[in-house]
Amino acid sequence: MPAEAPACPLVKRTFLLLLVVAAPAWAQESKAPDPLFQDDAVLAVTLTGPFATLAREKPDEEQLPGTFTYAEESGELVTLDVKLRARGHSRLDICDMPPLWLNFKKSQVKGTLLHKQDKLKLSVPCGNSLRHEQSILREYLAYRILNEVTPLSFNVRLLQMTFVDSDGQRDERVRYAFVLEHKNRLGKRIDRKDLKIEETSVAEIQPDHLNLTSIFQFMIANTDFSPIAPSPYNECCHNYVLFGDDDEETDRLTVAVPYDFDQAGIVNAPYASPGEQFNLTSVRQRLYRGRCENNEHIDANLQKFRDARAGIEKLIEDQPGLSNTTRKSVLRFVDGFYKIIDHPKNGTKRINNRCIEPAS
Repeated sequence: MPAEAPACPLVKRTFLLLLVVAAPAWAQESKAPDPLFQDDAVLAVTLTGPFATLAREKPDEEQLPGTFTYAEESGELVTLDVKLRARGHSRLDICDMPPLWLNFKKSQVKGTLLHKQDKLKLSVPCGNSLRHEQSILREYLAYRILNEVTPLSFNVRLLQMTFVDSDGQRDERVRYAFVLEHKNRLGKRIDRKDLKIEETSVAEIQPDHLNLTSIFQFMIANTDFSPIAPSPYNECCHNYVLFGDDDEETDRLTVAVPYDFDQAGIVNAPYASPGEQFNLTSVRQRLYRGRCENNEHIDANLQKFRDARAGIEKLIEDQPGLSNTTRKSVLRFVDGFYKIIDHPKNGTKRINNRCIEPAS
């Protein structure tokens, strides 16, 4: 399947300008993304590496050599050296192919589409079935949905990736995959830094944005997160990155940005299951896990989702690679969220009545 033609750069720049002018104060802090994330067209890539070794041994410390090849707009092929390393936690154990880190040479990417990229997270189908690939496209859409509502979110780029096994043990595969904006680059874009702290409190986090992302998590039926709880794997917090200022004299609150939505109901991954503590029978069930302290922002944030509805539905309708069944399923799932929040009598009760009370 050929890659789609890139969107008109002038239209893209005009949209970004209008976004900055019309957006609230916190959104004005968002700068233009790096070149790789300025276009939503599917990027055709050939990734060559020892995939048999990566699938069998899943080395999460050793970096293995590979190459990353794509075509610039001129049609010229560009081949970059890349180091490959397995990453992830649950997926590292259960997937046929684990998600990967792509580590590029800064000297090679300068002036290319990957300008300013150093390390990128690559999300790939967990298995070789159609459902696994559809799940990758669903997770990609989850990121894009959040992008529609706030620029304080991770950008993603969809790839149609040809996997060539340099071990010579695996057949060549063509699969959809996506790369995630590195947190350092997101920090640059929003003029903040990854705080790398062990824990925080709700009071330290920008309340309107935290409430907005909590509603988003409800929308996609995700419970696998906490914006304040220490992560067992790295710095705070579980499937959130905290961005703030080094200067203690500034009074800006921390911005908490979510990521990693593979356990969400909208993704419906074959391996996903709800946490036992939530008493849910399926990841498709919605449970609001926002903070009661931030309930004053619910009405305004729900309106943002209503305002974004047409754009969100268009994203799903236009998404390349989705089967008709998946497309209809995702549209129905999103429609279910809007039916909840627009119910004439119980519009917000499933949200503000289920919020998490402050610890006593």
